[in-house]
Parts: sequence; C-alpha cells; structure tokens
Amino acid sequence: MRFKQWILTGAASALVMVGAAHSMFAQAQAAETPSGNAPVITAQTNTAFLDEIHGPQAMAWVRAQNQHTTSTLEKDPRYAGFYKKVLSGLQAPDRLAMPSLMGGKVWNFWQDAAHPHGLWRATSQASYLKKTPDWTVRLDVDALAKQDGVNWVFKGPNCLAPADEHCLVALSNGGEDAETLREFNTRTGQFVPGGFVFSRSKQTAAWVDDNTIVLARDWDGKGTTLTPSGYPFVVKTMVRGQPAGQEKDLFRGEPSDMAVTPIVLTDGDGHQLVLIQRSLNFFETRYAVVEAGHTLRWLALPAKSEIQGLLKGRLIVSIEEDWHPDGQPVIPAGSLLSVDPTGVEHGVQALFTPGPSQSIDQVGVTKNTVLVTLFDNVRGRAIRFTPAQAGQPWKATPLALPDMTSIHIVDTDHASDTAFLSVEGYLEPSQLWLLEGAAQPRKVKSAPARFKTDNLVTEQFWATSTDGTRIPYFIVHRRDMALNGANPTLLTGYGGFQVSYTPLYTPEMGQLWLDRGGVYVVANIRGGGEFGPAWHEAGRKSGRQKVYDDFASVGRDLISRKITSSRHLGIRGRSNGGLLSGVEMTQHPDLWNAVIIGVPLLDMEHFETMSAGASWAAEYGSMSVPAEAEFLRSISPVQHLKADVSYPEPFIFTATSDDRVGPVHARRFAARLEALGKPFFYYEDIEGGHSGTVNAPEVAHERALEAVYLSHRLMDAH
Repeated sequence: MRFKQWILTGAASALVMVGAAHSMFAQAQAAETPSGNAPVITAQTNTAFLDEIHGPQAMAWVRAQNQHTTSTLEKDPRYAGFYKKVLSGLQAPDRLAMPSLMGGKVWNFWQDAAHPHGLWRATSQASYLKKTPDWTVRLDVDALAKQDGVNWVFKGPNCLAPADEHCLVALSNGGEDAETLREFNTRTGQFVPGGFVFSRSKQTAAWVDDNTIVLARDWDGKGTTLTPSGYPFVVKTMVRGQPAGQEKDLFRGEPSDMAVTPIVLTDGDGHQLVLIQRSLNFFETRYAVVEAGHTLRWLALPAKSEIQGLLKGRLIVSIEEDWHPDGQPVIPAGSLLSVDPTGVEHGVQALFTPGPSQSIDQVGVTKNTVLVTLFDNVRGRAIRFTPAQAGQPWKATPLALPDMTSIHIVDTDHASDTAFLSVEGYLEPSQLWLLEGAAQPRKVKSAPARFKTDNLVTEQFWATSTDGTRIPYFIVHRRDMALNGANPTLLTGYGGFQVSYTPLYTPEMGQLWLDRGGVYVVANIRGGGEFGPAWHEAGRKSGRQKVYDDFASVGRDLISRKITSSRHLGIRGRSNGGLLSGVEMTQHPDLWNAVIIGVPLLDMEHFETMSAGASWAAEYGSMSVPAEAEFLRSISPVQHLKADVSYPEPFIFTATSDDRVGPVHARRFAARLEALGKPFFYYEDIEGGHSGTVNAPEVAHERALEAVYLSHRLMDAH
C-alpha cells in the first residue's frame, strides 16, 4: 500500500470490528457518564479547553454531549432493533474471510464475538477454496492485548518477499495512526526473541534482506524529524544487532515536505528495487533508487505520478498529469506506463490510456501480468495486461465480470499469476473471484444476502450543476416508489483527493433504511476520481465550490424529479465528506432536513495546524496564500454558523483517538452551535481512530443512533 492510500484509508479495515457485545458495550456506556462538572458553553465561553484532546474539561464536555445524544435517541423504541440488526451482521460467522497471498499461503485477519481484537491465520489455497477452510492461527491479538494490557488493534504485516517469513507486525493502541512495529516469524508463529521492535510512532518500514530494514519515524521522540503534517522526513538503515543510536541516515528530506517514505519492490523474477518516496505535498512526489545501500539516483518521472509495482525489472507507473518524456510523444494524464528504472531514455511504454468516460481505480502486479480495475461512467471494469515484444503494444484482455458493480483487487501473488478480485453492488453482496494464469476469472465465494432486494432497483441518473457540468449519481429505491416528493431520501458523497465513490453492499443501509422504504443516493461529484485527474482537479483548492454546487444540484434534481422534498431529504458524509456535509448545512440550510457529519474537517481557517492537516494544503489550499485564504474563509463551516439562520438539527460524530483529522474540528462546530443556542446531536467515540471504532458493539451503537436520528428527521411526521 502506497503512503497516500494509507493516509486516506488507514492501514486497517474500517468498520469490520466485532466483539463481546454486552460487556464491552456496557463499559463504553459507563465511560460516557458525565462527571458532573461538564462546562456549559455560551456566547461568552472561552472554548480553548476543547483543543486539549484528552483534557479533563474537554472530556467532561464530551461525556455530557454523549450522554445527551444516547439518552435521547436510545429512548426511541426502534433503537434496540436497529442495534441488534447491525451487530448481528458485523458478527455473522458466514461473512467472507478476505484473502491475502503471502509465502504460498492464503492469510486472513478475522474478528468475531469471541475474538474482538482478532486472529491472524493462514491456510493453503486449496483449503481456502473449501466452504470451511482449515485455518491455522498464527497470532491471537486478544491474547496479546491481555498479556500486554494494551488495547491492541492489528494493522497488518509488512513482510520480506518472496518467502514472507520475516514480517513487521503493526499494532496500534486503540486504533490511532501511530503504530508499534514488532518482528514476527510466520513459520514459527511467534514474535522473534531479540528481533526488531520499533516503539510507537507514525512510521513506515521496508525489508531489504533478512537483517536489514529501512525505516522512517520520529527518531528522537521530540518531533524534530517530523514534518508539520506529523509524518517522518528522515529514513535510516537498521541492521540487526546494531547498537541503538548507530543507525545510518539513508536520506534526509526537508521539514517542509509532507513525508518521506522507504519502499522496497520485488518482482516474480527476483529483481529488487529499494526506493525513497519523497512526498513534497499530497499530490507531488519524487522517487529515488537506492544503489549500493546508500547512493540515491532520482528518477525522471513527472511530479504527479505513483509507482504501482515492479514487473520483469520494469516499474509500473501511473501518471496524473500530461507527460512529455524526452524524444517521445506526450502521454496523457491518467495513463498507466511501464518505465525502465535505469532511465526513461531507455523507453517508456503506455499500457493503458483511459478514454473520456474512464478512470483507473487500482493496479496490481503478478509475476507476468498487470491487473487494472477501472471505472467506465462509474461502472466497474477490469483488464489484464501482458507484456509484448519490445516496442509492441501490451496485450489487453478484458475480464468478464458483473456490470453495475464495483470491482476491486483484493490481492495479487508476485510469485505466480494468481489474484483475487472482489465484486459488489448496492444490491449485490460481496463476491470473491479467482484469477489464475491466462484464464478468465471465476467466482469462488459469495457472502449471503443480509436484506431483501426483490422489490429494489439501482439506477443511474445525471444532474446538471451550476456551471452546466453533468453530474452522475446512483439511486437505490423500491421498484414501486411513488413520485410524490415524500420519499425519505439519504444522499451521500465525498468529492476530494481523487477518491471515487462507487457501489458498495452495506447491510445496515439495506436493513435500517431500504427495507423501511428509504431511498439511498450516492453523488459522483467533482473532486473525486470517477473521471480521472481532470475531474479531481476541477474541485481542488479554490475550485472547490464546484464540489459543493454539484452536491446541491443532485439534491435539487432529486426534488425536481419528485423523488423527495427538502422535508424528507437528508445528507451524510465522513472525513472530507464530513466537510462536505458541514458546508452544505451552512450554505443550503433549507435544502436538507437531516445532516450527518462524521469525523469531519470543519474549521478550514485553522485546519493546517490541526492534527495532520498540513498534509492537505495541496487539496484545500493554504491560509498563507491570500487567494486561497479568501476562499477557505468563504466556506469554513465553523465560522459560517449564524444566530439568525435556522439550521437542520445535525448529528455529528467523531473519535477522541483520531490522530489524522482529530476531534477538535467536530468539537468546535458543536460548541459554536451550543453557543448560538442551536439544537444538535454530538457523539464522540472515546476509542477508535479515523478509520472507525474498534469493536462491533460500538459500531452497532453508533449506526443505530444514526438510524433513529434519520427516522425521526425524514420518516416521522412533525
């Protein structure tokens, strides 16, 4: 996983946590009991205490708000049923065990009611394809958490290819981005006595050989080797048995960088490349090849490019800007290339250049092929590319997979041409497809349906935005939906960082919303990656108002089609989508009757100094640039809440341990509403980071609260 993907998604899967429902949930509720001295915020209150994330005054205020929200919404007789349905789905023993291919085996991380922290386990591929695989548990994270007395969250392994025996296992306390790395032997199933251990830090590591690791981290514990974004800019070489403090600098970036990351690539033929990835900002990167353990040779790649893998000794690279390599024709932005790492002058080959309606989603490399998943008018497609003779086009083979779905690469095997793909849609439970050799993929596993779909349909409509741009959106609804303007409708979107919002099967959406007559809508607004780099670029920095106009235009289109009305229309967003919800609430308070704002950015005048906010200046703009500062002031939700405006009562949720966006954004927004005397619901998960909560009962709790809130705002008569 590349560094930008890690920042956006987290190293662990979000919202697949499960746990011991009654005891853990009871503990969570107990933790939310107000201390009795919670501050009451008025227009005269100095709210600076909320910036102290774990401060006693701040936590007293948080617990008081949590208590208000839970005590109010849990009184609804629907709450208990909602909670049970979500929890049942999260803990279902028949959900898919997603595979990871390492060292000739299939690995999986599994959580259930008996193992809330999870089991890391392995089996053979033949066994995995059985209905009930024969798993061997290699690491019991529950036992480790109990032994260490730490709320460990498993964030995955980083292993030395091709044997994948030597691994660094990443463990996070409570779900934060900062991790502890410990050496683990997959053959013995034990942490290595006297092996590599790297204490808590935001850090990235890569194996060079059995005894050598390249590592970027906070080296002195004082933050002097961290960027303003909170990520490392110094990479050192770690040698087994070397005394502490004797590590050699491999590369030292600049404090003004976003991050510096080591990468080691290995292909199926045994070629290895050690790279330094220097992220100047979120979108511009420089890459250097490490030679002889210390010499750096910078690659002449465009600034907006990303290395996706290594095949036959050549780099597989995607570019997000037009590129004119010396002596070669211009290669359009969005293309996927094969590049000679010894120098671009030795040849650049284009594997694939998307058309106007297309965009590359993911790239995976096997021993002899490159797999690409892409969107065509936001519908999933997949292609396998095979190298041809020098100077000849690569052979492209479309893969036969279901339409109107999202298609993703689950994992690829560098030692063979085996890969797993996932396929899912709004009404199609997740399927697992196996790709082997030159054959077409075959479906090998499918998750059971969690809600009835006989009377449901998915359609794709287009709205016209303020500037005339056509904006696609998906809508899921009953076949017999009446066009009377009274259908309760939930609209969601993201619109940032070139992230595409595509069809997903979400059991709680089906059970708690669609089954009860609700309509679900996903808007593919600008700022995302649905139509490639230009679609994203149109909504970046001061062009970002287009994103908010697009979203509002979809809302108005739903009303004009008589699908819903403002009275029955609600919106939901999280992270950058939480900012979207906050802006829509302040810019169009009369257009929505429910607003869910999750783990959000909301104070855009100060985001650069909050948590990892400095890393997003390339997306949002910077207060240090006058024109960009003017725009940020014009949209910042916290500063645009006004006493004389009637807002829909929002539901705001965040997490105390979110060390990426941080809870202060949500706290400031809620505090401003409180000072203005405006009603709101606020819920802050005491545990869990940016990617989600850390156990199934808490996930079910938060989702059930949302469902009650939406039911009250959009379904119940007032």
